[in-house]
This record gives sequence, C-alpha cells and structure tokens, in this order.
Amino acid sequence: MKWQRGYQSDDVEDDRGRSPGLGGSGLLGPALMIGSRFGLPGIVVALAVVFVLPRLLGGGAQTLGPGQVTTQSGPVSDERKQFVSFVFDDAQRSWSQAFAESGKPYRKAKLVLFTESTASGCGTSSSAVGPFYCPADERVYIDLSFYDELARRFGAPGDFAQAYVIAHEMGHHIQNLLGIERRMQNSGGPSEGANGNSVKLELQADCFAGIWAHSTARRDLLEQGDVEEGLQAASAVGDDRLQKQATGTVQPETWTHGSAAQRASWFKRGYASGSLKDCDTFATKP
Repeated sequence: MKWQRGYQSDDVEDDRGRSPGLGGSGLLGPALMIGSRFGLPGIVVALAVVFVLPRLLGGGAQTLGPGQVTTQSGPVSDERKQFVSFVFDDAQRSWSQAFAESGKPYRKAKLVLFTESTASGCGTSSSAVGPFYCPADERVYIDLSFYDELARRFGAPGDFAQAYVIAHEMGHHIQNLLGIERRMQNSGGPSEGANGNSVKLELQADCFAGIWAHSTARRDLLEQGDVEEGLQAASAVGDDRLQKQATGTVQPETWTHGSAAQRASWFKRGYASGSLKDCDTFATKP
C-alpha cells in the first residue's frame, strides 16, 4: 500500500507502556464491550478474541497465552504507528466524505495504541482480546504486537493485511454512527451461531472494510497483491478455520464472526461495489 512515511495523526492516542490502573471493570468490561455487539458472557470474551482480527473477537476460540505476544519497540514500532495512523486517518476521511455526500453527520473516532492492557469506556481489556472498537467512547484500541500474531500465527502477513484490521474496526464505528448495532440489540434475535446477529454484524464490518479498500483503489493507493493480502487476512480469522486449528473440530453454533469463506466474500463484495447498500448482511443470509 502506498502511504506516507513519518505520518502523524491528531486522532491517535499513544498509551503504550502506560498502566491502565484499577479503573474499568475487569472481565465485565470486555463483556460489556462485546455484549453490545455479541451478548457473550464475560468469561467467553476473555477467550474470544482471537477469532478475529481485532475485536474481531471470536467465540469459543483459542487465546494468546502469556509470553505469546511480542511487544515491539524502537524504529519498527514507530513505523507501525505511522502506518496505522495513516490508514486510520485515510479511513476517517473516506467515510467522512461518504457521509457528507449522503447528508449524514460524521463523528470522528480515535485510535488508541496500548501494550498488554488498557482501560477503555467499555472496561479494562488485555492484549489477548486483540484489537477492538468500544462504542461507549468511540475509540479503536490496538496493541501493535497483534500484527506479529497476525503474520506468524494466522498466516496473514503484509501491510494491507494490517490495514484490514484497522478498516474492520472502523467498520464497527460506522455501524455505531448509523445505529445498526443499536437496532440489532433491539431486535431480540439470537446472537451466536452461523446465522446469528453477531456473525451478521462482523461480516458487515468486513464489507465496510472492503468499501474503504475500494476507495483506496480509486485513489491509486493500492499496490500489486494488496487486495489478496486483505482477503487472506479476512479468511485467516474465519471462525471455522480458527476452531479447526485450536480444537480440530468446527462448531457453527458457537460462531460469532463467520466462516473464512464468508469473511473473505463480504470483504470482496464491499471492495467490488464500494456501496453501503451492498453490505446489508441482515437482509441477506450470511
């Protein structure tokens, strides 16, 4: 992906190396954060995250144990910060313009960088939860060492795979602004399972990430292989693939994010059309 080295963003808060203190609500914090999207019990939330990139959280999946996450520091970390800052701001500008064109107000999100644990408006969360979006404070949270796991453990290397993580979380911000999550919670439908609301919400965030990728293509920011990296990342964190890797079995009734094929398909759909109307996962069977 073509991006500006040395980029700095006013909307990125660097909390790396800082302790979150005793604020927040421990396991209940992530439960509230995810409960607003998944309705998962707190203990599952702690186990869930690797089912997806980021907040990409997953249900009934593996966890990143102590010592399995590598903390980046120095020039590599600085370049990663510059890269995610560029991607985050580019996504914000793209969505802000899209909202303006449709006559809708847009509120900026913030991106928070942290190491090991962080206190958000949704409670205290550890790096094991992976990147996530908190609707209570409209912030995306990420420990940049997650990208090491994305490449090494999930087999999804490349800068556009990393960009996909940010774009997916921004997709949740768009859902929040459009009231989609709130309507989902009020629907009373089942949360978990292959046809549950959680899967539909996550697949839509993948589709929204594809819309942003579509905009980067129109602006000549993509390089050869970028789209494939994004598709590989989306597929790598499918519930079926991660469950198979972790337990040797696949249990669709516990899915929260969708299969590898579904995630890649919805990202590709958003990329192909660049239109919100083609990302209605709630009207289409996942």
